[in-house]
Amino acid sequence: MYWEFGYGFIPILLIMLAAASIRILREYERGVVFQLGRFWKVKGPGLVILIPGIQQMVRVDLRTVVMDVPAQDLITRDNVSVKVNAVVYARVVDPQLAIIQVEDYMMATSQLAQTTLRAILGKHELDQLLAERDKINQALQQVLDVQTDAWGIKISNVEIKHVDLNDSMVRAIAKQAEAERERRAKIIHAEGELQASDKLLEAAQKLAQAPQAMQLRYLQTLTAIAGDRTSTIVFPMPIDLISSVLGRLAIPSQQGDPG
Repeated sequence: MYWEFGYGFIPILLIMLAAASIRILREYERGVVFQLGRFWKVKGPGLVILIPGIQQMVRVDLRTVVMDVPAQDLITRDNVSVKVNAVVYARVVDPQLAIIQVEDYMMATSQLAQTTLRAILGKHELDQLLAERDKINQALQQVLDVQTDAWGIKISNVEIKHVDLNDSMVRAIAKQAEAERERRAKIIHAEGELQASDKLLEAAQKLAQAPQAMQLRYLQTLTAIAGDRTSTIVFPMPIDLISSVLGRLAIPSQQGDPG
């Protein structure tokens, strides 16, 4: 009876040892294996066999992780108080460093992103923060990538999501934008007046060189006025036209004078 019980226990023991020694890692996973407490090697993906009681393994996910950086209160270089939050895209490129060099690499990266966000954005003015997000995102990515390199973490991208301003600052920015639009409108109007005056001066010079053209222009103006629905039309007679008519009337009278 004792031997039957012993022989029946051996298969169960073998199954337990196999379950304790076999690990299956997915394609995006790696296993950092420690042997008697010391780092041995990085294994995976696929089937990994461990020596129970002697080797231990820590799983590491190599996929890109999206970390939401909480809103940070900061003061810009021009003394404007704003709240800014961002998104950090990070992934593990060296599982050994990610497990050995830092206790919780995801928490450490998140905390570092918060402090870096306040430090970098505090060096910029509000206008730069609103208009030059691409440059600021690139600067944040470069700083974070250098600092997390010792942890085996790669920062692929950093994006600023929202820049929250208080109501008074929003009204001030709206007034500034309105004043800028009015300034541009006045400049455009002044440039139009300048161009129109140049064209009028050019037209006046050409008409002055040809009196007949001036008379034709005068007649065209009279035609345009006559087309309006007005009961009374008062228009001046040009001196040049009157002089030419009087000159033509005076020529026959001089020819008929016997003296």
